[in-house]
Amino acid sequence: MSTAFGQSTVLGYPRIGGNRELKRAVEAYWTGEIDAGRLEDTAATLRAEVWRTLRDARLDALPSNTFSYYDHVLDTAVAVGAIPPRFARLGLGELDTYFAMARGVASEPALELTKWFDTNYHYLVPEIGPDTRFAANPAKALREYAEARDLGVETRPVLVGPATLLLLAKSAQSGVDPFGRLDELVEVYAQILRALADAGVAWVQLDEPAYVADRSPTEIAALREAYDRLCAVPRRPRIFVASYFGELGEALPALLGTPIDALGLDLVAGPGNLARLAGAGPLRGKTIVAGLVDGRNVWRTDLRAAIARGAVVTGLADHVAVSTSCSLLHVPVDLAAERTLDPDLRRRLAFARQKVDEVVLLSDALRNGTTQLPEPLPPAPVGWRDDTVRGRLAALRPTDRQRGAYPERAAAQQARLKLPPLPTTTIGSFPQTTELRRARAEWRGGRLDDAGYTERMRAEVEHVIRLQERLGLDVLVHGEPERNDMVQYFGERLDGFAATEQGWVQSYGSRCVRPPIIFGDVARPSPMTVEWSTFAQSLTDRPVKGMLTGPVTILAWSFVRVDQPLADTADQVALALRHECHDLEAAGIRVIQVDEPALRETLPLRRADRRAYLDWSVGAFRLATSGVADGTQIHTHLCYSEFGEVITAIDALDADVTSIEASRSKMEVLGDLAEIGYRRGVGPGVWDIHSPRVPPQPEVVDALRRAVAVVPAERLWVNPDCGLKTRGYPEVEASLTNLLAAAAQIRGS
Repeated sequence: MSTAFGQSTVLGYPRIGGNRELKRAVEAYWTGEIDAGRLEDTAATLRAEVWRTLRDARLDALPSNTFSYYDHVLDTAVAVGAIPPRFARLGLGELDTYFAMARGVASEPALELTKWFDTNYHYLVPEIGPDTRFAANPAKALREYAEARDLGVETRPVLVGPATLLLLAKSAQSGVDPFGRLDELVEVYAQILRALADAGVAWVQLDEPAYVADRSPTEIAALREAYDRLCAVPRRPRIFVASYFGELGEALPALLGTPIDALGLDLVAGPGNLARLAGAGPLRGKTIVAGLVDGRNVWRTDLRAAIARGAVVTGLADHVAVSTSCSLLHVPVDLAAERTLDPDLRRRLAFARQKVDEVVLLSDALRNGTTQLPEPLPPAPVGWRDDTVRGRLAALRPTDRQRGAYPERAAAQQARLKLPPLPTTTIGSFPQTTELRRARAEWRGGRLDDAGYTERMRAEVEHVIRLQERLGLDVLVHGEPERNDMVQYFGERLDGFAATEQGWVQSYGSRCVRPPIIFGDVARPSPMTVEWSTFAQSLTDRPVKGMLTGPVTILAWSFVRVDQPLADTADQVALALRHECHDLEAAGIRVIQVDEPALRETLPLRRADRRAYLDWSVGAFRLATSGVADGTQIHTHLCYSEFGEVITAIDALDADVTSIEASRSKMEVLGDLAEIGYRRGVGPGVWDIHSPRVPPQPEVVDALRRAVAVVPAERLWVNPDCGLKTRGYPEVEASLTNLLAAAAQIRGS
C-alpha cells in the first residue's frame, strides 16, 4: 500500500453516466419497475466505468465514494447517523429511508433542498438537532473502496468534512445551532477513519468548501481544533482536506497549522489562494493539491497560464499534485458525444473526460518540463461579435431600468385584472408527459413535421388551460409543453448560444439539465414565446402569464463565455428579453413572469464581492422588465436558496409579484420579508413540488395563515414552490385542489 498521494487527481467525476443511466434506473426504482438489486447493478456498472476511465487516462490518485443515488451531502449525513427521528421511525429499509429523506413520503415532508454554494447543484440540508444521535456508518465508503480495489484500482474515499456538514445543516428546533455539536461529530469521523484504515485505505478526502465563504474566528478555530484531533487518531489514513469554489482566507493558514497531510486549493475561482499560500511559511511534509483545471466551465484550460501558476506552487511545497478546481460533476461527461457543434467552438471546449487529460498533461509538464503542449487557440471568429447589440447597450440610459411607482402600477393592474384577495396561480410548467417528450423527439428527428408538432403542443396547451379553469385558478399559465428546459429553450433561440446533444449535468437527484454554451454576443433574431402565449390567451378570458427566464438565471444555468465581464453578457441577454416583453405586451398579454431562481445562487461567497454583483444582476433584471406599461403586471420567481441573504436585492428587482419557494424551509422567508418591510405582491410557495406527496388541505391552510399574518391578503398570492414539470397529472390535480380549497378557506375566515 503506497502512502504517496500521487501526481494527478480529480476531486470527483460525473456520476449520472454518459447517457443518464443513473437517472433512468433511479426513477424506475421509484415507480416499481425495477427492484433494489437491479438498481445497484446499474450503479456498480457506472462506478466501475468511472474508475476504469480515470485509470486508463493515467490519473494516479483516484477518488471513491463520490457516487450517489441522490446527493453526496445526504450520503455523508447517513454515514454519520444523522437520520432525523421522523424518518427513522417510518420503519423503512435503508434505501427507502434514504429516498424518503430526499423526496418525502405521505406522512413526512422531505429534507430542505437548497443550492450547493454558488452552483446549480442542489443538496439536501442535513436536519440535525439535540435529538440527533450520531453514529459511524462507513459501509458505503468501504463497499465502494472494495469495489475499486477488486478492479485493481486504489482509491481514496471522499466525505463532506465535519465542519462543513454542520455549517450546512439546520435544526428543526429554533435557536439550536448544529455547529455546536462539532466535538461529538469529530469523534464519529474518527471512528470512520479507523474503519477505513482497517480496510487498507491509505488516504481519505474530507471536503471543507464552507470555509471559502466568510467565517468567524470562532468557526476557524473550531476547524483547526477538529483537524488537530482527527490527525491524532491512531491507525488513521492520511488526510487530504479539499476546498473549492473560492479562497480559503484565514482558514488556509489555520489548516496548514494542523498535521493534515494534504490541502486542496482552487486556483481558478480562488487565485488569491496562491499569495496566501506563499505567505504561509514552510510547507514541509505537506502535499498541495493545486486546482489548476476549471471544474465548473467547459472551456479548454489555458495550459501555459496554468503551468505558470503550478510552477509557483511547486516552488513552495515539498510535493504538488495537479487537480481540477472542484468536482467535475458540474460539467458534461464527454465532448466525444457531441457530433453537431460548430468546429470553431468545439476546439475550444473540454468536458469532464477532456479535463482529466488536461490534468495529466499539466502534471507531466510540471514534473519533467518537456511535455509538448498544444498550440494556443486563435482569436474568436469575427462572427461571434455583434456590433448592433453593443451599440444598443452603449445607448442605454438610467431611465431604461426604471418603472413607475408601485402604488400607481398596482392600481392600474388591479383595474385591468380584477383579481380577488389571495389570487391563485402556478409557477409556469405543467407535467412533461412521456407523450410530450416523445413528440419533441420525433420533431427533432424529422419524424414529425412542423404542423403535426404544433398541433400536438396546442392540444396540450388547451388541456392545461381547461384544467386550470375547471379547478378555479385566477391567473393561468400555458404549461410550457414546447419547452425542454427553462434555459435551454431560450438558448436555442438566441444568437450567441450553442446547444449540446449529450451535455447533461446533474441538478438534483435524478434531475439533469443540458446547459447551453454562451460563446458570442447575444441577440434575439425573432420572438421566442409570443405564439404560445397568445394562443393560450385566446382560449380563456382569465389572464395567462407570458413566461420568460431572467438574464441572471440564463447566465447561471449556462456555460458562460469568460472573455468579457458577466455584467456585459447579462445586459445583452436582458436586452433580448426586453424586446420579448414588448412583443408579449403588444400581443395583449397582461401578466409577464421573468423567473430569476438563480439570483441567490450566483451571489459571491465573500461579502466583500457582493455589492458589484447585486448591482449588475438587479440592473439586468430591471433592464429586461422596465419597458412595459404600468398596467402590465411583472412577476418573478425564486426557488431553493437562502433568500434572507439577498432579500434587499429581491426588493430592488421591483417586480410587482414575487413567488418564492417556502414549503421545505417552513416559510422562513416570511421573517425576512417582514424585516425589510416588503410592500409588493408575494407568493410564498405552499406545495413542495419536488416531493411526490400531495399536501393535505390543513397543511396548506396552516402555511397560508402564517403568511397572511405577515403579508396583507390583497398582496398575498397562493402558489406552489416551483413549476410542475416533474410531477404527474393525478398528483397535480389533487394538490391544486387542496391549494385552492385552502385559499378559499382563508379568504372566508
